[in-house]
Amino acid sequence: MDQNKIPQATAKRLPLYYRFLNNLQHQGKTRVSSKELSEAVKVDSATIRRDFSYFGALGKKGYGYNVEYLLGFFRKTLDQDETTEVALIGVGNLGTAFLHYNFTKNNNTKIVMAFDANPQRIGDEIGGVPIYHIDELEEKMNGNVRVGILTVPSKEAQGITTRLVEHGVEGILNFTPARITVPSHIRVHHIDLAVELQALVYFLKHYPLSKSE
Repeated sequence: MDQNKIPQATAKRLPLYYRFLNNLQHQGKTRVSSKELSEAVKVDSATIRRDFSYFGALGKKGYGYNVEYLLGFFRKTLDQDETTEVALIGVGNLGTAFLHYNFTKNNNTKIVMAFDANPQRIGDEIGGVPIYHIDELEEKMNGNVRVGILTVPSKEAQGITTRLVEHGVEGILNFTPARITVPSHIRVHHIDLAVELQALVYFLKHYPLSKSE
């Protein structure tokens, strides 16, 4: 299977499927239909079947999908047995929340260090994650961290991004409104909470769901 031929929209849905399947296994379920998956992850059945078809015959008509098999398949596909270390930059309210959470439902991502400029934060630990001064970023990361989370003021985002890229970061989750510039081989996912909230309100007003949905 060539992962590069999987559409990006499909790839972004794989963690949703994995989380639901993981919950099903904990509940003792042995099989699931595309309809059940659809209702749980809010993706239509046809899209789920199409997503799964990229990976070959994962289910049987009239039977559905074997939960244990699917879970094992997607665990391998998503590299759940290989941990990716993450650095968080900006230990304000949002950054602190991330440190407390630290992706506890994921096996393959873990925040291992955090950086801030506030002297009152330096030397502390939150959720077991040490907080260093931002001036120590290059020394502490040392090219070993592949992913960075930005929860800094917008005016600081580009400068921090440049430093991250220069020291081995390949992917950035950007929670600032700033649209940062990176080389073509660096992947950035922008998450603007204000925009997401505005979009939600818009959909509530113009695309109301029926109670049956």
